[in-house]
Amino acid sequence: MRLTFTEHAAGVSWTVADETMRRCSHALVTRAGSWLIDPVDAPEVRERVDSLGVPVAGVVQLLDRHTRGSEALAAHYAVPHHRLPDAVPDFDVVRVVDVPRWRERALWWDAKRTLVVPEAIGSAPYFAAGRPAGVHPVLRLVPPRGALGAFAPDVLLCGHGEPVTSGADAALREALHHARRDLPRWLVTAPFASRG
Repeated sequence: MRLTFTEHAAGVSWTVADETMRRCSHALVTRAGSWLIDPVDAPEVRERVDSLGVPVAGVVQLLDRHTRGSEALAAHYAVPHHRLPDAVPDFDVVRVVDVPRWRERALWWDAKRTLVVPEAIGSAPYFAAGRPAGVHPVLRLVPPRGALGAFAPDVLLCGHGEPVTSGADAALREALHHARRDLPRWLVTAPFASRG
């Protein structure tokens, strides 16, 4: 597993660069400490989190199936593992999808104009189909405009793909607006992959 790290205004993100789905995780640094979001665990992740110089406040799992390294990291740092939380300090929690077998929350951090979306929006090529970000293929016919359309982020952090730190608001609008129209384009350009 080859990880790449990206620092941004909200903290640091790490992406599994050598897989199609490009799982991405985040450490968001607040006054309360750092929050690890849908984290993939590895020794270099723990080193990078420790180098932030702030205590870990908790581990947040925003998608029901994104267990990843959440339990191991919560145990390692002796902090709570918040699975599908209704509230997280410093953030607004947004219900994105709430149906059997797909429960998803997003985080809005107004102070940093940062939106974290674990699955409904992704910047990995599998989601984006040539755009900076795109809607998950299963949601393209009914994109989550109601849940996510009101936000104007400066930073867009996804559960799959690199952080969008330039033009994030436009990337989100484009993803939501073109979700249906881009479905044929996605069928042609997106590689087949399994969920992560």
